[in-house]
Amino acid sequence: MSEPRNNPRIAVIGGTGMNQWPGLEIDQRIQATTPYGPPSAPLLFGRVYGVRACFLARHGEGHKIPPHRINYRANLWALREAGITDIIAIAAVGGITHWYPPAAVGVPDDAIDYTSGREHTYSDGGDGWELHHVEMNEPYSARLRKHLIDAARTSNLDVAERGVMGVTQGPRLETPAEIRRLQHEGCDMVGMTSFPEAPLARELGLDYACLAVSVNWGAGIGEGGIHAEIEKSVEQGMSKVRMILSRALPAIVGVRA
Repeated sequence: MSEPRNNPRIAVIGGTGMNQWPGLEIDQRIQATTPYGPPSAPLLFGRVYGVRACFLARHGEGHKIPPHRINYRANLWALREAGITDIIAIAAVGGITHWYPPAAVGVPDDAIDYTSGREHTYSDGGDGWELHHVEMNEPYSARLRKHLIDAARTSNLDVAERGVMGVTQGPRLETPAEIRRLQHEGCDMVGMTSFPEAPLARELGLDYACLAVSVNWGAGIGEGGIHAEIEKSVEQGMSKVRMILSRALPAIVGVRA
């Protein structure tokens, strides 16, 4: 792929509720190619909040790719090849602990992978890739997590400063029994995309953190229809995300906001 002008080092991967990045002044759009196929969408480069950044729509343009069909390996590879070193992943998740209600924002620090059948590693025995038993003591970068938490505090926003993410296969939502299982096993929130995103980033030496927006209670916890709850909570939660990013990105890049 052609090199982006003035390579940014930071990228935001947007998911449900942030399939576009309002405010990003796009000056370059690159349709990357990788040994693992094409990424979900073109890499969009531009300026936002006074810094250069890259944006990738995880579910593709038009939000059409379900979580279990996302080409995570291509996405992370393309970002690394574009010079990205730091990634903030935005995720819409379900809350399954009492301190994580709809519209709350959290910065998870650990995760449990319940997915299956996904291409989850570059160490697959092919293409000359050296076998690498990647260490996952810290699934999410402590450095990036601190920037996100500090940005939320500076913005006077309540943020869950920790949390265990349960990552399920999707695209269907979970049953009440599955949510009870996740609670029993220590999960605070449930999403569908942090794995294999986080371990693939670790294999490539990229710093990765997640800004998770609770858009509904897990099945069996809340009342009423889940989809109606999601619609109600997405915009409120994503407005908090944009506020946090507006302070976190300049701090991460080292630019005075």
